[in-house]
Amino acid sequence: MNAMAAHASSQCPSLAAGFRPPRPAVRPRASRAMVIDVGCVCGPREANSGGEEGGRQVAWGSAVAGAAAGLLLAASSAVAAPKLPPLSTDPARCERAFVGNTIGQANAVSDQVLDLRSCSYTGKNLSGKTLAGALLSDADLAKSNLQEIVLTKAYAVGANFEGADLTSAVVDRVNFDEANMKNAKMVNAVITGATFNGANLDGTDFEDALIGFEDVKKLCLNPTLTGESRAQVGCRQ
Repeated sequence: MNAMAAHASSQCPSLAAGFRPPRPAVRPRASRAMVIDVGCVCGPREANSGGEEGGRQVAWGSAVAGAAAGLLLAASSAVAAPKLPPLSTDPARCERAFVGNTIGQANAVSDQVLDLRSCSYTGKNLSGKTLAGALLSDADLAKSNLQEIVLTKAYAVGANFEGADLTSAVVDRVNFDEANMKNAKMVNAVITGATFNGANLDGTDFEDALIGFEDVKKLCLNPTLTGESRAQVGCRQ
């Protein structure tokens, strides 16, 4: 036993001071976790001999971690992008906005999808209509009357709402990404779970609007939300 201690002391000076090396962890056979072994560096000789191998292990581990992070990011982006159905061939599809949904309004469930993509409603009156779950991407609603409209779960990416009046509208879980909301009027509107990523909010009127806490934080990140509009939303700066 003394001979073993003497041999260990000669190989690793720290052992002579009473240091006891930790026992190696026992890993289950089923485990596939990657472990980077940094070993016990006792002096210049051991550091030089194991440094190159340890460096390769750390570099390889960093590469694997980076690749995994990239795959996760790509997967999350793919999930975030919705897959829209083909454009409806119904010749009267744009006129259906003047009727709206009739059933399952709260959950945006209807007997048929309101496909209003690329439809023009410039200056039209859609006040009080329920367009729950409507596909409104690239639709033109500039200067339209949308007072008290219900847009629960509507998909309005890239739509034009410039100068539209959405007073007292229900804006629940609506996707306004890349939409033009310039000078839109959202006075007294209820805004919850909506997204405005890349939307133009220049001059949008949010006076007395009921906006969820998380929605406020997201809106305040939009660089086009400035001046009075920013104060109405409740941004701190």
